[in-house]
Amino acid sequence: MEKLIDKAEVLIEALPYIRRFYNKTIVIKYGGHAMVDNDLKVNFALDVILMKYVGFNPIIVHGGGPQIGKVLEKMGKPSKFIDGMRVTDLETMDIVEMVLVGKINKEIVGLINHHGGQAVGLSGKDGRLIMAKKLDIIKQKNGTDAPEIIDIGMVGEVESINPNVIEALDRNKFIPVIAPIGIGNQGETYNINADLVAGKIASALRAEKMVLLTDVEGLLDGKKRLISTIDSKKVRKYIKDGIISEGMIPKVTCCLDALTEGVVKTHIIDGRVKHALLLEVFTDVGVGTEIVM
Repeated sequence: MEKLIDKAEVLIEALPYIRRFYNKTIVIKYGGHAMVDNDLKVNFALDVILMKYVGFNPIIVHGGGPQIGKVLEKMGKPSKFIDGMRVTDLETMDIVEMVLVGKINKEIVGLINHHGGQAVGLSGKDGRLIMAKKLDIIKQKNGTDAPEIIDIGMVGEVESINPNVIEALDRNKFIPVIAPIGIGNQGETYNINADLVAGKIASALRAEKMVLLTDVEGLLDGKKRLISTIDSKKVRKYIKDGIISEGMIPKVTCCLDALTEGVVKTHIIDGRVKHALLLEVFTDVGVGTEIVM
């Protein structure tokens, strides 16, 4: 009986969060180990399905860098990165699109549907969802020379998001699963960082939350302790002081941009934890780090 009562208390703890986020949009960037481990993949699908059934509007934006790298390696095409961005020539772009849209996207959709959800796969080309332009990396050599523009191929940045496609799916109780592929004004295809796409989609929809699943606990302070909640001012200070560094900087920058553009809260959580999404959304303590304005 005590175990049953404990289960009831868990449901009661979740009640205020169900009430608060009912009919609200939550954008989830799905990546890292949670996309590779079979048990975690199933847990993620179940988490999203539950969120949908209790009245939330979850939207998934997925990555796929390691999977793309493996396919390129099998095809004898080495991967090259500049400032963390994959150099993407036309042939590589075809492979990126094939892996992201034709393989990973359909696997996620299939898993959600298999476990009782209703998911629909999209890329930025569908309904002109993600309009993009070419991203050039600009480097300043020194104070006197002109800046150097580095061409990294068909890598893009988001120009605009057309929310109509996503909103139509939400109204009809579908879960959108979006591959981070954009389309240019001339119909060209662009590979875009999934964190950036998630942030722009969250901003366009004025999402209640944006959640980035990662392979780390969250943000750590100067003593390597997990930060539960942090505001944008302190985040900028930690970046300046070097406490937040390297690969975490683009993620927190994405969160700060989303907050500035109208998203209520952003989260960086450990996707290696079983049911990390539910723990973040439905419990008092949560997991990972919450970043607020």
